[in-house]
Amino acid sequence: MPQYSVQDAKELICETLMRCKTSETNAGLVADALIAAELAGQAGHGMRRVPSYAAQALSGKVDGSAQAKVEKTAAATLRIDAANGFAYPALALAEDLLPAMAKECGIAIAAIHRSHHCGVAGVVVEKFAERGLVAMLFANTPAAMAPWGGDRAVFGTNPIAFAAPREGAVPIVVDVSLSKVARGKIMAAKQKGIALEEGWALDADGNPTVDPAKALNGTMVPLGDAKGTALALMVELLAAGITGANYAANATSFFDGEGAPPGVGQTILVIDPRKTGGAAVISHIEELASEIEAQSGARLPGARR
Repeated sequence: MPQYSVQDAKELICETLMRCKTSETNAGLVADALIAAELAGQAGHGMRRVPSYAAQALSGKVDGSAQAKVEKTAAATLRIDAANGFAYPALALAEDLLPAMAKECGIAIAAIHRSHHCGVAGVVVEKFAERGLVAMLFANTPAAMAPWGGDRAVFGTNPIAFAAPREGAVPIVVDVSLSKVARGKIMAAKQKGIALEEGWALDADGNPTVDPAKALNGTMVPLGDAKGTALALMVELLAAGITGANYAANATSFFDGEGAPPGVGQTILVIDPRKTGGAAVISHIEELASEIEAQSGARLPGARR
């Protein structure tokens, strides 16, 4: 894959999307998110998404000029309509508004609907942790995983991300999809023309496969077997059930320009830990972080980012 400077990569992404019916502002937000994914080592959510994003904007599956709308429905609650555009303008609204609300109320929540692929969820929550807050993000995605014991995809890979601040160090960041691997890795393998690792995916008939094309037409193997699908149900309800977004089974693909908008959802929960744990709470978090780091071979999630 060609090498680009951050600025060159941003210009390339913006120019491509703007040629495909995307506003300059939205193209910039998308570019920032895709580059952040690359810098976090998550290439499956990075520049490889540009062709599919551009195709969706060009076909109208994603409204590239959409303006996300926010409604404050309670002192600590935002309802954000991504307006069938890219998720990133809606996420930017949440990033702008939630910190002050959390510091005022101790906790704040943003519920996003009519949304799209949210990129690397860990990048989103890390921004809050850099401001001294604890954050969680729940996102549902198009159907890719069957309930345990079932044979039809009902859940997406449904990522969960968590971030907590540290003293003088990068935040703790946990970012997991509830399939054994993120679906973006399947797409990346298809683009590279390489086989998958065994145990990642099943074909449309429910048989194990290492063929990425068959995997994309089949289902993903859940992380932790039945426990993974139980967590996927939880995320489905948090990201779509309580936001009014499409459930995974009703969401169209993030990977092509065909069909209606995906209309998925995201929920972001932000906590001011000083309101729950007192003035010394960050030092208290640091005790656990230091204990983990002191063990040879152990590392804190997010440290490599």
